[in-house]
Amino acid sequence: MGNPDYKPDHKPGLKPKPKIGKLFLLFVLFAVIALPLVIFQAFSVKPQDAIAKVNNAPVLDFDHNAKQLFGTYNGTTPSYMEGSSTSRTLNYYYSLRQYPGSPPFVPHDQVVEKGVEQACLSCHKRGGFVQSMNRFTPVTPHPQHTYCGQCHMNIVTQTLFKENDWVSVQPPKLGRSELPGSPPPITHALQMRENCIACHVGPGTVVPIRVEHPMRGNCRQCHMPEETKMLFTRNPTGNLTKNLNDE
Repeated sequence: MGNPDYKPDHKPGLKPKPKIGKLFLLFVLFAVIALPLVIFQAFSVKPQDAIAKVNNAPVLDFDHNAKQLFGTYNGTTPSYMEGSSTSRTLNYYYSLRQYPGSPPFVPHDQVVEKGVEQACLSCHKRGGFVQSMNRFTPVTPHPQHTYCGQCHMNIVTQTLFKENDWVSVQPPKLGRSELPGSPPPITHALQMRENCIACHVGPGTVVPIRVEHPMRGNCRQCHMPEETKMLFTRNPTGNLTKNLNDE
């Protein structure tokens, strides 16, 4: 006869639970295999390489490109900052562009007397007064893009290749603050024009949009982009096909 006090470790028909000892043994086995790999990986990475990756990692625009703005402010010549020329007007500004926001064409000759082509950034990176042109040079907001001729070019003819019904859009109105004395909104797109100081500070800028507090740096802390609708829309497919057939 069996022992009446005996109780099985598991219910009839079910497999017994794995022993804690087996689980611990598997954990130790996994640790023994993984530990050498972790140690090898740790010693194979050079500290300077890890630091370089962190320093070169893209940083979110948490301060609205304030670092670039302060860099432009510190790198601009004092004579340019203190200049008060009033020769650049809004009408002249828009006369250099096909439509508001488009890249301006080059309004001067790009070849000097010796026949060497002028380097755009020698004048347009930091600004200053150009004796040969008797004017202050506007500063580009994107000097990191060095192939200027990809977007900016001279006008080679005053006539159209073909007559068209092109009509430009109206330029944005200035001074549309929500309250008297409040900061005005940004009325243009920010692509390629994130560096506010380049276009809003100094004698090479347009007088109505010139500011007197560039040392504050983070312009977009107070000036917010104004959401606008698309300036242009694509032609419907039918009209596009018709225009191609008319060529």
